[in-house]
Amino acid sequence: MADALERAISRFRRSPQRNGTSPRHYLPISRSRSRGPASRPYQEEAAQAILQSVWNGRGLTFTVVMARQAGKNELSAEVELLLLARNHRRDVSGVRCAPTLEPQARISFARLWNRILRAGAVEMAAREDGRVIRFGRSRQIFLSAEPTANGMGHTAGLLLEVDEAQDVNREKFDREFRPMASPAGATTVYYGTPWDDSTLLEQAVKTNLELARRDGIRRHFAADWTAVAEFNPEYARYVEGERARLGEDHPLFRTQYALKTLSGGGRLFSGSQQAQIQGTHPRQHSPRPGEVYVAGLDVGGQEWSGGNEKWEMGNEAGGARHDATVLTIARALMSASDALVREPRVEIVEHIAFSGTAHDALFARLADLLGEVWRVRRLAVDATGLGETLARLLARRLGDSVVRPVRFTAESKSKLGYGLLAAVNGGRLKLYAADGSAEYAQFQREIEFARVHFRPNQQMNFFVQAADGHNDYLMSAALAVEAANDIETRPRIARGHMAEE
Repeated sequence: MADALERAISRFRRSPQRNGTSPRHYLPISRSRSRGPASRPYQEEAAQAILQSVWNGRGLTFTVVMARQAGKNELSAEVELLLLARNHRRDVSGVRCAPTLEPQARISFARLWNRILRAGAVEMAAREDGRVIRFGRSRQIFLSAEPTANGMGHTAGLLLEVDEAQDVNREKFDREFRPMASPAGATTVYYGTPWDDSTLLEQAVKTNLELARRDGIRRHFAADWTAVAEFNPEYARYVEGERARLGEDHPLFRTQYALKTLSGGGRLFSGSQQAQIQGTHPRQHSPRPGEVYVAGLDVGGQEWSGGNEKWEMGNEAGGARHDATVLTIARALMSASDALVREPRVEIVEHIAFSGTAHDALFARLADLLGEVWRVRRLAVDATGLGETLARLLARRLGDSVVRPVRFTAESKSKLGYGLLAAVNGGRLKLYAADGSAEYAQFQREIEFARVHFRPNQQMNFFVQAADGHNDYLMSAALAVEAANDIETRPRIARGHMAEE
Protein backbone atom coordinates (compact mmCIF):
# COMPACT_ATOMS: atom_id res chain seq x y z
CA MET A 1 0.00 0.00 0.00
CA ALA A 2 2.79 2.37 0.86
CA ASP A 3 4.42 1.68 -2.53
CA ALA A 4 1.19 2.58 -4.32
CA LEU A 5 0.98 5.87 -2.47
CA GLU A 6 4.63 6.58 -3.11
CA ARG A 7 4.07 6.06 -6.85
CA ALA A 8 1.11 8.45 -6.72
CA ILE A 9 3.21 11.02 -4.90
CA SER A 10 6.05 10.59 -7.38
CA ARG A 11 3.65 11.21 -10.27
CA PHE A 12 2.59 14.46 -8.64
CA ARG A 13 6.18 15.53 -8.01
CA ARG A 14 6.97 15.02 -11.70
CA SER A 15 3.83 16.90 -12.79
CA PRO A 16 4.50 20.32 -14.35
CA GLN A 17 1.51 21.61 -12.33
CA ARG A 18 3.83 21.83 -9.34
CA ASN A 19 5.59 24.65 -11.13
CA GLY A 20 2.32 26.21 -12.22
CA THR A 21 2.68 25.42 -15.96
CA SER A 22 -0.24 22.98 -16.35
CA PRO A 23 -3.79 24.36 -16.30
CA ARG A 24 -5.44 21.11 -15.20
CA HIS A 25 -4.32 18.28 -12.92
CA TYR A 26 -6.52 15.92 -10.95
CA LEU A 27 -5.46 14.99 -7.45
CA PRO A 28 -3.40 11.77 -7.71
CA ILE A 29 -5.24 9.81 -5.02
CA SER A 30 -8.68 10.58 -6.46
CA ARG A 31 -7.39 9.78 -9.93
CA SER A 32 -5.82 6.48 -8.96
CA ARG A 33 -8.89 5.20 -7.08
CA SER A 34 -12.09 4.97 -9.09
CA ARG A 35 -14.14 4.62 -5.89
CA GLY A 36 -13.31 8.16 -4.85
CA PRO A 37 -15.27 11.20 -6.10
CA ALA A 38 -13.84 12.79 -9.23
CA SER A 39 -12.68 16.35 -8.67
CA ARG A 40 -14.64 19.05 -10.45
CA PRO A 41 -12.84 22.02 -12.00
CA TYR A 42 -13.90 24.47 -9.29
CA GLN A 43 -12.57 22.06 -6.65
CA GLU A 44 -9.46 21.29 -8.66
CA GLU A 45 -8.29 24.87 -9.07
CA ALA A 46 -8.65 25.59 -5.34
CA ALA A 47 -6.88 22.37 -4.35
CA GLN A 48 -3.97 22.98 -6.70
CA ALA A 49 -3.47 26.54 -5.45
CA ILE A 50 -3.37 25.29 -1.85
CA LEU A 51 -0.94 22.47 -2.66
CA GLN A 52 1.39 24.71 -4.63
CA SER A 53 1.54 27.13 -1.69
CA VAL A 54 2.35 24.31 0.72
CA TRP A 55 4.92 22.52 -1.44
CA ASN A 56 6.64 25.68 -2.55
CA GLY A 57 6.71 27.10 0.98
CA ARG A 58 4.76 30.22 0.03
CA GLY A 59 2.61 30.29 3.17
CA LEU A 60 -0.34 31.97 1.47
CA THR A 61 -3.80 32.37 2.98
CA PHE A 62 -6.78 31.18 0.94
CA THR A 63 -10.54 31.47 1.21
CA VAL A 64 -12.70 28.71 -0.28
CA VAL A 65 -16.37 29.68 -0.39
CA MET A 66 -18.71 27.14 -1.94
CA ALA A 67 -22.44 26.51 -1.89
CA ARG A 68 -23.81 23.86 0.45
CA GLN A 69 -23.06 20.33 -0.78
CA ALA A 70 -20.68 21.67 -3.44
CA GLY A 71 -17.84 19.50 -2.14
CA LYS A 72 -15.56 21.84 -0.21
CA ASN A 73 -15.20 19.28 2.60
CA GLU A 74 -14.31 16.55 0.11
CA LEU A 75 -11.75 18.91 -1.39
CA SER A 76 -10.15 19.56 2.00
CA ALA A 77 -10.05 15.84 2.87
CA GLU A 78 -8.27 15.07 -0.41
CA VAL A 79 -5.72 17.82 0.24
CA GLU A 80 -5.17 16.61 3.81
CA LEU A 81 -4.58 13.02 2.71
CA LEU A 82 -2.17 14.00 -0.03
CA LEU A 83 -0.15 16.15 2.37
CA LEU A 84 -0.08 13.41 5.00
CA ALA A 85 1.03 10.83 2.43
CA ARG A 86 3.78 13.00 1.01
CA ASN A 87 5.06 13.78 4.51
CA HIS A 88 4.56 10.36 6.11
CA ARG A 89 8.28 10.14 7.02
CA ARG A 90 8.26 13.51 8.84
CA ASP A 91 7.11 14.50 12.34
CA VAL A 92 4.80 17.23 11.12
CA SER A 93 1.13 18.10 11.68
CA GLY A 94 -1.78 19.74 9.94
CA VAL A 95 -4.42 21.43 12.11
CA ARG A 96 -8.10 21.81 11.29
CA CYS A 97 -10.44 23.72 13.59
CA ALA A 98 -14.23 23.85 13.45
CA PRO A 99 -16.89 25.83 15.35
CA THR A 100 -17.75 22.70 17.37
CA LEU A 101 -16.12 19.39 18.15
CA GLU A 102 -19.47 17.61 17.92
CA PRO A 103 -20.51 17.22 15.20
CA GLN A 104 -18.40 19.36 12.88
CA ALA A 105 -14.82 18.40 13.76
CA ARG A 106 -15.85 14.75 14.20
CA ILE A 107 -17.42 14.70 10.74
CA SER A 108 -14.21 16.03 9.19
CA PHE A 109 -12.26 13.42 11.14
CA ALA A 110 -14.48 10.63 9.76
CA ARG A 111 -14.30 12.02 6.23
CA LEU A 112 -10.49 11.93 6.18
CA TRP A 113 -10.46 8.42 7.64
CA ASN A 114 -12.83 7.26 4.89
CA ARG A 115 -10.46 8.74 2.31
CA ILE A 116 -7.64 6.69 3.78
CA LEU A 117 -9.78 3.56 3.55
CA ARG A 118 -10.60 4.31 -0.09
CA ALA A 119 -6.93 4.80 -0.85
CA GLY A 120 -6.20 1.35 0.58
CA ALA A 121 -3.71 2.87 2.99
CA VAL A 122 -5.24 1.94 6.34
CA GLU A 123 -2.16 -0.12 7.27
CA MET A 124 -0.15 3.10 7.38
CA ALA A 125 -2.70 5.03 9.44
CA ALA A 126 -4.03 5.12 12.99
CA ARG A 127 -6.70 7.08 14.90
CA GLU A 128 -5.71 8.63 18.22
CA ASP A 129 -8.07 10.05 20.88
CA GLY A 130 -10.80 10.75 18.33
CA ARG A 131 -9.01 13.98 17.37
CA VAL A 132 -5.83 12.89 15.61
CA ILE A 133 -5.23 10.79 12.50
CA ARG A 134 -1.67 9.60 12.16
CA PHE A 135 -0.29 8.64 8.75
CA GLY A 136 3.17 7.23 9.19
CA ARG A 137 4.83 9.93 11.27
CA SER A 138 2.70 12.82 10.00
CA ARG A 139 -0.55 13.80 11.76
CA GLN A 140 -3.80 15.63 11.09
CA ILE A 141 -5.26 17.23 14.23
CA PHE A 142 -8.93 18.20 14.58
CA LEU A 143 -9.79 20.86 17.17
CA SER A 144 -12.83 22.73 18.42
CA ALA A 145 -12.96 26.51 18.19
CA GLU A 146 -15.81 26.75 20.70
CA PRO A 147 -15.36 29.63 23.15
CA THR A 148 -14.72 27.26 26.09
CA ALA A 149 -12.40 24.87 24.20
CA ASN A 150 -8.64 25.05 24.67
CA GLY A 151 -6.80 24.40 21.43
CA MET A 152 -3.49 25.99 22.34
CA GLY A 153 -0.18 24.15 22.24
CA HIS A 154 -0.30 22.74 18.68
CA THR A 155 1.76 23.70 15.64
CA ALA A 156 0.43 23.58 12.09
CA GLY A 157 3.55 22.64 10.20
CA LEU A 158 1.68 21.39 7.13
CA LEU A 159 -1.52 23.36 6.85
CA LEU A 160 -3.91 25.36 9.06
CA GLU A 161 -7.57 24.98 8.07
CA VAL A 162 -10.67 26.71 9.42
CA ASP A 163 -13.93 24.87 8.76
CA GLU A 164 -17.16 26.94 8.61
CA ALA A 165 -15.06 30.02 9.26
CA GLN A 166 -18.13 32.26 9.28
CA ASP A 167 -19.08 30.68 12.62
CA VAL A 168 -15.66 30.84 14.30
CA ASN A 169 -15.10 33.65 16.78
CA ARG A 170 -12.55 36.07 15.36
CA GLU A 171 -10.88 36.92 18.66
CA LYS A 172 -10.49 33.28 19.65
CA PHE A 173 -9.03 32.39 16.27
CA ASP A 174 -6.54 35.26 16.38
CA ARG A 175 -5.53 34.38 19.94
CA GLU A 176 -5.32 30.57 19.79
CA PHE A 177 -5.20 29.32 16.20
CA ARG A 178 -3.55 31.88 13.96
CA PRO A 179 -0.21 31.60 15.87
CA MET A 180 -0.11 27.85 15.08
CA ALA A 181 0.87 28.62 11.48
CA SER A 182 3.65 31.06 12.33
CA PRO A 183 6.58 28.75 13.31
CA ALA A 184 6.65 27.06 9.90
CA GLY A 185 5.01 29.84 7.92
CA ALA A 186 2.25 27.40 7.05
CA THR A 187 -0.45 27.93 4.46
CA THR A 188 -3.86 28.80 5.91
CA VAL A 189 -7.27 28.01 4.38
CA TYR A 190 -10.66 29.36 5.45
CA TYR A 191 -13.64 27.28 4.27
CA GLY A 192 -17.29 28.28 4.55
CA THR A 193 -20.31 30.08 3.21
CA PRO A 194 -21.11 33.77 3.66
CA TRP A 195 -23.20 35.24 6.42
CA ASP A 196 -22.91 38.89 7.45
CA ASP A 197 -20.01 41.27 6.90
CA SER A 198 -18.58 40.90 10.42
CA THR A 199 -17.46 37.26 10.26
CA LEU A 200 -13.95 35.86 10.28
CA LEU A 201 -14.57 34.43 6.81
CA GLU A 202 -15.81 37.68 5.31
CA GLN A 203 -12.84 39.62 6.67
CA ALA A 204 -10.47 37.06 5.16
CA VAL A 205 -12.28 37.23 1.80
CA LYS A 206 -12.00 41.02 1.72
CA THR A 207 -8.28 40.83 2.54
CA ASN A 208 -7.65 38.23 -0.17
CA LEU A 209 -9.48 40.18 -2.83
CA GLU A 210 -7.50 43.30 -1.98
CA LEU A 211 -4.19 41.40 -2.05
CA ALA A 212 -5.08 39.87 -5.42
CA ARG A 213 -5.82 43.34 -6.76
CA ARG A 214 -2.31 44.40 -5.73
CA ASP A 215 -0.16 41.43 -6.73
CA GLY A 216 -2.34 39.38 -9.10
CA ILE A 217 -2.14 36.19 -7.03
CA ARG A 218 -5.48 34.47 -6.71
CA ARG A 219 -6.28 33.60 -3.11
CA HIS A 220 -10.09 33.49 -3.15
CA PHE A 221 -12.06 30.65 -4.73
CA ALA A 222 -15.86 30.65 -4.93
CA ALA A 223 -18.46 28.37 -6.50
CA ASP A 224 -22.15 29.16 -6.10
CA TRP A 225 -24.92 26.65 -6.71
CA THR A 226 -24.98 27.26 -10.47
CA ALA A 227 -21.37 26.09 -10.75
CA VAL A 228 -22.28 22.82 -9.04
CA ALA A 229 -25.46 22.42 -11.09
CA GLU A 230 -23.39 22.20 -14.28
CA PHE A 231 -22.08 18.84 -13.10
CA ASN A 232 -25.03 17.53 -11.08
CA PRO A 233 -28.60 17.77 -12.48
CA GLU A 234 -30.09 16.29 -9.29
CA TYR A 235 -28.41 19.01 -7.24
CA ALA A 236 -29.80 21.61 -9.64
CA ARG A 237 -33.33 20.30 -9.17
CA TYR A 238 -32.95 20.29 -5.40
CA VAL A 239 -31.67 23.87 -5.20
CA GLU A 240 -34.32 25.09 -7.62
CA GLY A 241 -36.87 23.55 -5.26
CA GLU A 242 -35.26 25.36 -2.32
CA ARG A 243 -35.36 28.62 -4.27
CA ALA A 244 -39.09 28.11 -4.88
CA ARG A 245 -39.70 27.15 -1.24
CA LEU A 246 -37.63 29.87 0.44
CA GLY A 247 -37.58 32.63 -2.13
CA GLU A 248 -34.50 33.96 -3.89
CA ASP A 249 -34.04 36.78 -1.37
CA HIS A 250 -34.41 34.53 1.69
CA PRO A 251 -31.32 34.92 3.95
CA LEU A 252 -30.54 31.20 3.86
CA PHE A 253 -30.82 30.92 0.09
CA ARG A 254 -28.79 34.09 -0.44
CA THR A 255 -25.94 32.92 1.78
CA GLN A 256 -25.90 29.13 1.48
CA TYR A 257 -26.49 28.83 -2.27
CA ALA A 258 -26.05 32.22 -3.98
CA LEU A 259 -23.02 33.10 -1.77
CA LYS A 260 -24.19 36.65 -1.10
CA THR A 261 -23.19 38.35 2.13
CA LEU A 262 -25.95 39.89 4.26
CA SER A 263 -25.86 43.35 5.73
CA GLY A 264 -26.16 43.60 9.50
CA GLY A 265 -29.93 44.04 9.36
CA GLY A 266 -32.76 46.33 8.35
CA ARG A 267 -36.40 45.94 7.45
CA LEU A 268 -37.73 42.40 7.74
CA PHE A 269 -40.07 42.87 4.78
CA SER A 270 -39.46 44.91 1.66
CA GLY A 271 -42.30 46.83 0.06
CA SER A 272 -42.90 44.03 -2.43
CA GLN A 273 -42.99 41.45 0.35
CA GLN A 274 -45.53 43.51 2.27
CA ALA A 275 -47.65 43.60 -0.89
CA GLN A 276 -47.33 39.83 -1.26
CA ILE A 277 -48.90 39.28 2.16
CA GLN A 278 -52.12 41.06 1.11
CA GLY A 279 -54.88 38.60 0.32
CA THR A 280 -58.33 38.91 -1.21
CA HIS A 281 -60.26 36.40 0.91
CA PRO A 282 -62.75 37.83 3.44
CA ARG A 283 -62.21 37.80 7.16
CA GLN A 284 -64.10 35.08 9.03
CA HIS A 285 -65.47 35.15 12.56
CA SER A 286 -66.45 31.47 12.48
CA PRO A 287 -65.23 28.35 10.68
CA ARG A 288 -66.61 26.90 7.48
CA PRO A 289 -67.44 23.20 7.15
CA GLY A 290 -64.72 21.03 5.63
CA GLU A 291 -61.87 23.50 6.13
CA VAL A 292 -58.70 22.89 8.15
CA TYR A 293 -57.60 25.57 10.60
CA VAL A 294 -54.37 26.22 12.50
CA ALA A 295 -53.54 28.93 15.01
CA GLY A 296 -50.66 30.93 16.46
CA LEU A 297 -50.86 32.34 19.98
CA ASP A 298 -48.47 35.04 21.18
CA VAL A 299 -48.86 35.39 24.95
CA GLY A 300 -48.66 38.88 26.44
CA GLY A 301 -48.63 40.21 30.00
CA GLN A 302 -51.81 39.29 31.83
CA GLU A 303 -52.70 39.01 35.50
CA TRP A 304 -53.59 35.89 37.35
CA SER A 305 -56.88 36.56 39.20
CA GLY A 306 -56.46 37.09 42.89
CA GLY A 307 -52.86 38.23 42.58
CA ASN A 308 -50.70 41.10 41.49
CA GLU A 309 -48.16 39.10 39.46
CA LYS A 310 -47.70 40.27 35.91
CA TRP A 311 -45.46 38.91 33.23
CA GLU A 312 -43.91 41.57 31.08
CA MET A 313 -41.84 40.43 28.14
CA GLY A 314 -39.73 43.12 26.50
CA ASN A 315 -38.69 42.88 22.89
CA GLU A 316 -35.00 42.70 22.36
CA ALA A 317 -34.59 46.05 20.71
CA GLY A 318 -36.07 48.25 23.38
CA GLY A 319 -37.90 46.47 26.16
CA ALA A 320 -41.42 47.39 25.00
CA ARG A 321 -44.04 45.53 27.01
CA HIS A 322 -46.19 42.91 25.28
CA ASP A 323 -49.48 43.94 26.85
CA ALA A 324 -51.77 41.89 24.59
CA THR A 325 -52.22 38.23 23.83
CA VAL A 326 -52.94 37.80 20.13
CA LEU A 327 -54.55 34.73 18.58
CA THR A 328 -54.19 34.32 14.81
CA ILE A 329 -56.51 31.82 13.13
CA ALA A 330 -55.49 30.64 9.66
CA ARG A 331 -56.93 28.32 7.07
CA ALA A 332 -54.44 25.69 5.84
CA LEU A 333 -54.94 24.79 2.18
CA MET A 334 -53.34 21.81 0.48
CA SER A 335 -50.89 22.64 -2.28
CA ALA A 336 -51.61 21.44 -5.80
CA SER A 337 -50.45 17.92 -6.62
CA ASP A 338 -48.04 19.26 -9.25
CA ALA A 339 -46.71 22.11 -7.10
CA LEU A 340 -42.93 22.38 -6.81
CA VAL A 341 -43.36 23.29 -3.12
CA ARG A 342 -45.78 21.00 -1.30
CA GLU A 343 -46.11 23.08 1.87
CA PRO A 344 -49.63 24.35 2.66
CA ARG A 345 -50.91 27.82 1.90
CA VAL A 346 -51.71 29.72 5.12
CA GLU A 347 -54.59 32.19 4.87
CA ILE A 348 -55.13 34.31 7.97
CA VAL A 349 -58.88 34.55 8.51
CA GLU A 350 -59.21 35.97 12.02
CA HIS A 351 -57.38 37.97 14.68
CA ILE A 352 -58.51 37.98 18.29
CA ALA A 353 -56.68 40.13 20.84
CA PHE A 354 -56.92 39.91 24.63
CA SER A 355 -55.59 42.70 26.84
CA GLY A 356 -55.37 42.58 30.62
CA THR A 357 -57.38 39.35 30.86
CA ALA A 358 -56.58 37.12 33.83
CA HIS A 359 -54.89 33.92 32.75
CA ASP A 360 -57.51 31.59 34.16
CA ALA A 361 -60.27 33.45 32.33
CA LEU A 362 -58.08 33.62 29.22
CA PHE A 363 -57.53 29.86 29.32
CA ALA A 364 -61.26 29.16 29.47
CA ARG A 365 -61.91 31.47 26.51
CA LEU A 366 -59.08 30.06 24.42
CA ALA A 367 -59.99 26.45 25.16
CA ASP A 368 -63.51 27.09 23.90
CA LEU A 369 -62.44 29.07 20.82
CA LEU A 370 -59.75 26.64 19.74
CA GLY A 371 -61.36 23.36 20.73
CA GLU A 372 -65.08 23.90 20.31
CA VAL A 373 -65.46 26.75 17.81
CA TRP A 374 -62.58 26.59 15.34
CA ARG A 375 -61.49 23.00 16.15
CA VAL A 376 -57.92 23.82 15.10
CA ARG A 377 -55.77 21.02 13.80
CA ARG A 378 -52.71 22.54 15.45
CA LEU A 379 -51.84 25.44 17.73
CA ALA A 380 -48.30 26.84 18.04
CA VAL A 381 -48.15 28.77 21.29
CA ASP A 382 -45.56 31.02 22.88
CA ALA A 383 -44.53 28.92 25.89
CA THR A 384 -42.06 31.42 27.34
CA GLY A 385 -42.42 32.64 30.93
CA LEU A 386 -46.00 32.42 32.16
CA GLY A 387 -46.98 31.29 28.67
CA GLU A 388 -45.54 27.91 29.63
CA THR A 389 -48.38 27.37 32.11
CA LEU A 390 -50.99 28.42 29.58
CA ALA A 391 -49.48 26.12 26.94
CA ARG A 392 -49.50 23.19 29.35
CA LEU A 393 -53.17 23.77 30.26
CA LEU A 394 -54.15 24.04 26.60
CA ALA A 395 -52.28 20.84 25.78
CA ARG A 396 -54.13 19.07 28.56
CA ARG A 397 -57.47 20.29 27.19
CA LEU A 398 -56.84 20.06 23.41
CA GLY A 399 -54.29 17.24 23.34
CA ASP A 400 -50.53 17.06 22.91
CA SER A 401 -50.93 16.29 19.21
CA VAL A 402 -52.70 19.64 18.73
CA VAL A 403 -50.64 22.00 20.90
CA ARG A 404 -47.03 22.74 19.90
CA PRO A 405 -45.29 24.78 22.63
CA VAL A 406 -42.57 27.11 21.33
CA ARG A 407 -40.12 28.46 23.91
CA PHE A 408 -38.48 31.57 22.56
CA THR A 409 -34.72 31.16 22.30
CA ALA A 410 -32.23 32.48 19.76
CA GLU A 411 -32.57 29.21 17.84
CA SER A 412 -36.37 28.94 17.93
CA LYS A 413 -36.82 32.63 17.10
CA SER A 414 -34.53 32.19 14.08
CA LYS A 415 -36.55 29.19 12.92
CA LEU A 416 -39.78 31.16 13.20
CA GLY A 417 -38.29 34.08 11.27
CA TYR A 418 -36.97 31.88 8.48
CA GLY A 419 -40.29 30.07 8.23
CA LEU A 420 -42.21 33.34 8.09
CA LEU A 421 -39.98 34.74 5.33
CA ALA A 422 -40.21 31.52 3.32
CA ALA A 423 -44.02 31.58 3.51
CA VAL A 424 -44.14 35.23 2.41
CA ASN A 425 -41.63 34.78 -0.42
CA GLY A 426 -43.43 31.71 -1.69
CA GLY A 427 -46.82 33.44 -1.68
CA ARG A 428 -48.03 30.94 0.91
CA LEU A 429 -49.01 33.47 3.62
CA LYS A 430 -51.98 35.73 2.95
CA LEU A 431 -53.92 38.15 5.15
CA TYR A 432 -57.65 38.64 4.82
CA ALA A 433 -58.81 41.56 2.69
CA ALA A 434 -58.88 45.03 4.23
CA ASP A 435 -61.94 45.37 6.48
CA GLY A 436 -61.27 48.67 8.24
CA SER A 437 -60.70 46.93 11.58
CA ALA A 438 -58.20 47.87 14.27
CA GLU A 439 -56.72 44.36 14.03
CA TYR A 440 -56.06 44.70 10.30
CA ALA A 441 -54.45 48.11 10.83
CA GLN A 442 -52.24 46.85 13.67
CA PHE A 443 -51.02 43.86 11.66
CA GLN A 444 -50.17 46.17 8.76
CA ARG A 445 -48.27 48.50 11.08
CA GLU A 446 -46.22 45.69 12.57
CA ILE A 447 -45.17 44.16 9.25
CA GLU A 448 -44.23 47.64 8.03
CA PHE A 449 -42.05 48.39 11.06
CA ALA A 450 -40.67 44.87 11.58
CA ARG A 451 -36.89 44.78 11.60
CA VAL A 452 -34.28 42.03 11.46
CA HIS A 453 -30.79 41.61 12.89
CA PHE A 454 -28.51 38.84 11.64
CA ARG A 455 -26.36 37.04 14.19
CA PRO A 456 -23.49 34.53 14.12
CA ASN A 457 -24.22 30.87 13.41
CA GLN A 458 -26.91 31.64 10.81
CA GLN A 459 -29.26 33.06 13.42
CA MET A 460 -31.57 36.02 13.08
CA ASN A 461 -33.79 38.07 15.38
CA PHE A 462 -36.89 39.89 14.18
CA PHE A 463 -38.84 42.44 16.17
CA VAL A 464 -40.55 45.82 16.20
CA GLN A 465 -38.55 48.55 17.90
CA ALA A 466 -40.03 49.96 21.10
CA ALA A 467 -40.52 53.39 19.56
CA ASP A 468 -42.63 51.82 16.80
CA GLY A 469 -44.95 49.79 19.01
CA HIS A 470 -45.39 46.06 19.60
CA ASN A 471 -44.86 42.84 17.66
CA ASP A 472 -47.73 40.71 19.05
CA TYR A 473 -49.48 40.28 15.69
CA LEU A 474 -46.19 39.64 13.90
CA MET A 475 -45.17 36.89 16.33
CA SER A 476 -48.65 35.38 16.29
CA ALA A 477 -48.51 35.16 12.48
CA ALA A 478 -45.07 33.49 12.62
CA LEU A 479 -46.46 30.96 15.09
CA ALA A 480 -49.43 30.28 12.80
CA VAL A 481 -47.00 29.51 9.95
CA GLU A 482 -45.12 27.18 12.30
CA ALA A 483 -48.41 25.48 13.21
CA ALA A 484 -49.05 24.73 9.53
CA ASN A 485 -45.72 22.95 9.05
CA ASP A 486 -46.22 19.28 8.19
CA ILE A 487 -49.94 19.61 8.82
CA GLU A 488 -52.37 17.22 7.20
CA THR A 489 -54.61 19.57 5.21
CA ARG A 490 -57.35 17.09 4.41
CA PRO A 491 -60.45 17.53 6.58
CA ARG A 492 -60.95 14.98 9.30
CA ILE A 493 -63.69 12.41 8.78
CA ALA A 494 -66.15 12.44 11.65
CA ARG A 495 -66.35 9.06 13.34
CA GLY A 496 -68.50 7.83 16.16
CA HIS A 497 -66.95 7.02 19.51
CA MET A 498 -67.87 5.33 22.73
CA ALA A 499 -69.37 7.62 25.33
CA GLU A 500 -67.33 7.96 28.49
CA GLU A 501 -68.72 6.19 31.49
